[in-house]
Amino acid sequence: MLYFSLIISFIAAILLTPLVKRLAFKIGATDKPNTRKVHQKIMPRLGGLAIFLSFLIGILILQPHYEFHWEIILGCLIIILTGIIDDIKEISPKLKLSGQILAALIVVVLGDLNVEFINLPFGGQINFGFFSIPLTMIWIIGITNAINLIDGLDGLAGGVSTIALLTIAGMAAVMGNPYVTMVALIAAVSTLGFLIFNFYPAKIFMGDTGALFLGYLIGVLSLLGFKGVTFISLIIPIIILGVPISDTFFAIIRRLVNKQPLSAPDKSHLHHCLLKSGFSHRQTVILIYLMSAIFGLAAFIFSQATVWGSLIMVLTLIVIIEIIVEKIGLIRDDYQPLIKFLKGIKPVNAKNR
Repeated sequence: MLYFSLIISFIAAILLTPLVKRLAFKIGATDKPNTRKVHQKIMPRLGGLAIFLSFLIGILILQPHYEFHWEIILGCLIIILTGIIDDIKEISPKLKLSGQILAALIVVVLGDLNVEFINLPFGGQINFGFFSIPLTMIWIIGITNAINLIDGLDGLAGGVSTIALLTIAGMAAVMGNPYVTMVALIAAVSTLGFLIFNFYPAKIFMGDTGALFLGYLIGVLSLLGFKGVTFISLIIPIIILGVPISDTFFAIIRRLVNKQPLSAPDKSHLHHCLLKSGFSHRQTVILIYLMSAIFGLAAFIFSQATVWGSLIMVLTLIVIIEIIVEKIGLIRDDYQPLIKFLKGIKPVNAKNR
């Protein structure tokens, strides 16, 4: 039945996307080009509605055979409505955040989804107590916005989300969690069907409807799939979502360094920097896909490693990320502390010889 549901969801996305494209033009859910955006003509948004409807069809097919969390579907509906309104009217960041908070609150409070404590790798325990609910909500809202921020090139957010969903599905299967595996796979194939129309050159954008929905669902599923009580299980979803999380983190650092509001838009995200480095639109998207796949693979290896092996792996990933950030100027063109440090130790080694 799962295979049937996946096939139907994929076909539904292919059939629904052209209809949603027509609807987007009809209701004015379009994206006009400006100095910050890459596209050169008016494009229909709202593509995320096709992803969500295809996802919902797949879930309903499996509903008689499996029990699903209605709280997640309700939260998704709120996120979808928030995205649709924003795609049509471009609502304020505060209003958009309010929709995200409400959606997160529903799944955390009503769905009882929160991480209450974690066991540390070398003994001891951290109890979050009252803070477990706000911390869980911050995670969901953070991932929701991370996917939204990376949605800057044709097929980018859709592809990165698909890779993350497939990784979550694979790891959930290994850990014996069929529920998360099924939901993640249905979302992944629904997004793949949409990507046929969204990959460069795109015929339709997913808009905030799609980016917020995928970010929200990934944030929720990553907690459901790895809701363990160990430090290791807490790190796994962070590694899986390494690309959007890193891009969001350095966007915050960049705006603090440049004394800009955190909500201020700019053209210095990962995909912008890669384009400025000389990569084409298609090459940039594929390169970020590759980065996402590497993070996904790293998450699998991390889950099987020893505690010391895991720590070494995390430190290695941090160093690699920092070098990439400095090379492409993700914070600022003149920000290169690690590269300058590595260059500075070369003469010392040479003298010792």
